[in-house]
Amino acid sequence: MDHFLYRDGALYAEDVSISEIAAAVGTPFYVYSTATLLRHFRLFDDALEGLDHLVCYAMKAASNQAIIKTLGDAGAGMDVVSQGEYLRARAAGIPGNRIVFSGIGKTAEEIRTALTGGIRQFNVESEPEMAVLNAVAIELGVIAPITIRVNPDVDARTHAKIATGKSENKFGIPISRARAVYAHGATLKGLKIIGIDVHIGSQLTDLAPFEQAYTKVAELTEILRGDGHEITRLDLGGGLGIPYAHSNQAPPLPTDYGAVIKRTVGHLGCEIEIEPGRLIAGNAGLLITKVIYVKSGEDREFMILDAAMNDLIRPAMYDAHHDIIPVIEPAPATLPQTYDIVGPVCESGDTFARDRAMPPVVADDLIAFRSAGAYGAVMASEYNSRPLIPEVLVNEDQFAVIRRRPTYQEMINRDTMPAWL
Repeated sequence: MDHFLYRDGALYAEDVSISEIAAAVGTPFYVYSTATLLRHFRLFDDALEGLDHLVCYAMKAASNQAIIKTLGDAGAGMDVVSQGEYLRARAAGIPGNRIVFSGIGKTAEEIRTALTGGIRQFNVESEPEMAVLNAVAIELGVIAPITIRVNPDVDARTHAKIATGKSENKFGIPISRARAVYAHGATLKGLKIIGIDVHIGSQLTDLAPFEQAYTKVAELTEILRGDGHEITRLDLGGGLGIPYAHSNQAPPLPTDYGAVIKRTVGHLGCEIEIEPGRLIAGNAGLLITKVIYVKSGEDREFMILDAAMNDLIRPAMYDAHHDIIPVIEPAPATLPQTYDIVGPVCESGDTFARDRAMPPVVADDLIAFRSAGAYGAVMASEYNSRPLIPEVLVNEDQFAVIRRRPTYQEMINRDTMPAWL
């Protein structure tokens, strides 16, 4: 469910007209719903009721500080994967004891920043990382709390580019080596092992891979406890998918996901962490764009938009589907027209959809991409010297620009000429 609905023939974000925002901000832009963000966070929080738990929002999905603060004020922790994300979370008021640091390539500088600024735990991905973390902790005179990420060799049945739990993926240590790595970690004076971390992929629409992975984690917990390790926390990652095509069958609900967690690891007495990102932010955001031209090709019609692959790269990168709808609701008897929906960037890959049936459009019509709140603005670039587009947050009948569009001059002025030119 989201809070983007037609009202009297016009698309609204909560109680604000999309057309009103477009008139004030210009197109293209991203718009997010506070009510949807909070609803989705609370679904996860409620799904783990009865367990000691923390829902850590995976910031890589959408990392604007206003989104972070909205969720943090509701009680969310944060899952970060870089120094920049860590500093964003702290700037948004998230305390260090609610920040989990994940990622396979943490540098000594990033580790030092988190240890001095406050951290809940590091999810360690390799023995070399463990050695660096130990050295930095000893240098600072502190103890670094860690979980160790295990790779359970479970097929997440998702897109190959977002699968993370198979043996050929770069993430974590093989679960078959876990006992040896935990034994080594226990000898390092700057570290305190507190638990196990696992994450098998993103956009999962089937609970079976979660059940397989978490069952393996439960078995490993018992084995490690038998070896003398104090396993008190299980970080189970995120990855639950969203329905990008609203005509498709919906993925499992957070309540179903929570039931799997309770069934597989609930008996262990561990604190549970989960790290949802896409399901919290994905359907909480739209990309709003405007039709520049409708162009007739040899055998097709092209809908040319002012948004491009640099603004929303998912279709070009993943062949991802987004439902695309007009901001002004068509009359019930309107016959659809088939379009290739494209952007203005000089790449054939700058195509959002092919042979998509849509109500007929003309130049200056506003168009909305649904389910664009996750991995949209955060993956945007200035390719073709196109400025990053604004982000807008709606809260009931109010809206605010939470990242403005830079001017062309501001973008150009970031370049510096060498003295010899």
